[in-house]
Amino acid sequence: METLKPRSATNNSKSKLVKTFQKVINLRNPTKISSNNGIGICMLTSQNKFDDDDTASFKSKTHHHYSDKHGGGDPRIRHRAVMEALVAKLFAGITSIKASYAELQVAQNPYNSDAIHVADQAVVDELKAISELKRSFLKKELDLSPQVTIMLAEIQEQQSMMKTYEITIKKLECEIETKESKVSLMKTQLQESITYNKSLEKRLNASGPISTILENVQLSSLKPSHLVQFLHYTLRSIRGFVKLMIREMESAQWDLESAARVIEPGVIFTKTSHRYFVFESFVCKTMFEGFNFPNFSPPSVSQSFNRVSRDQYFNGFTKLKSVNVKHILAQKPNSSFANFLRSKYLQLVHAKMECSLFGNLNQRKLINAGGFPDSAFFTSFAEMARRVWLLHCLAYSFDQEVSIFQVPKNCRFSEVYMENVSDDSVFSSEIVDSSVDFRVNFTVVPGFKIGTSTVIQCQVYLSPMITPATR
Repeated sequence: METLKPRSATNNSKSKLVKTFQKVINLRNPTKISSNNGIGICMLTSQNKFDDDDTASFKSKTHHHYSDKHGGGDPRIRHRAVMEALVAKLFAGITSIKASYAELQVAQNPYNSDAIHVADQAVVDELKAISELKRSFLKKELDLSPQVTIMLAEIQEQQSMMKTYEITIKKLECEIETKESKVSLMKTQLQESITYNKSLEKRLNASGPISTILENVQLSSLKPSHLVQFLHYTLRSIRGFVKLMIREMESAQWDLESAARVIEPGVIFTKTSHRYFVFESFVCKTMFEGFNFPNFSPPSVSQSFNRVSRDQYFNGFTKLKSVNVKHILAQKPNSSFANFLRSKYLQLVHAKMECSLFGNLNQRKLINAGGFPDSAFFTSFAEMARRVWLLHCLAYSFDQEVSIFQVPKNCRFSEVYMENVSDDSVFSSEIVDSSVDFRVNFTVVPGFKIGTSTVIQCQVYLSPMITPATR
């Protein structure tokens, strides 16, 4: 005996399906947007009715084939297969609506009325098809061939998904183009900023060909501002060499932190990048050592500071600043400047350091033999040494004695004699807490005294020292 389901259960099942279909039918029409991406709307509609004679023949063949394959024509199996085909067709329709709505979204910008019309019509057509499917279901007039319907539904669904993927790809490509455009604009702005900063740096540091520095200055018109101007030009070369030396150290796998600690034990850095100042301090200390003596060495015979010596130093300054450093070394390999260059290189670049950086001591051997290397490292060093030598010549051209000075470690900061080398350190902001006392960690660039009344500040690296607050 065949068991029948209670009528209430059947009605509940139908009610759920009706509600589901009703939700699909009651979808609001999407906002009309346009698309010009060229993706066509391909809607597959299953042919549920065939022409005249073909209809009966197709139904008969399909029914017999399905009955033979699935239990000899059991109505329950047939009903289940039709329901599966119905659900597949419904899901395919929903997928097509999603694809068409995505098409409308893509068409929003730039506006394309033709694409909007096509996509909107596709949504309407599919909603009508689903509505017709609902009507047939409610009136129990479903006339579906399960196998053909499922196959067509799968094809329709796959085509809709492919269209959705293509739309997504085009949207991503559009976003990539937009981001690339922004990156290009930012690169242009960065380059403009770099160019502008370089122009400022040139004006601040009196950059330009060394032969044009103090070009029209006469011995009788020398001022402290001229020494400051050339000092800035010299410091540019020193810092360029320090950067090159640090790059060579990094290439040789040096531990820069440990190296900085060896040069300045116990130093406290507010930032890791500030260890650069230790190496700058080391180079400046070495290059300016002996600056207070003629030719950077104590004279064997005492010499008075007179008009003749001023003329000689100023003439040396004028000549050497207009000659290529390689040319002067080739023409006068035993001159005072050449001897100064050799001694400072051997003093600054230790043998172990040179071997570590370059893998050999070839440059050192060549310098000891009276020659001069042609490497980029030595060329940068030679230009730095020439500017230090020229600064020395200019200082000895003044009618007042010029000397350099440094401040000892832990010395209290004085704005009269010192300048904080790190603008971004905590000291650069206004300090209102009287319990914080800033002390000198080390001198980076020495200061200069001209006579008894003029001081060019030295550059120092500071660190805070907490002191008990006084009551």
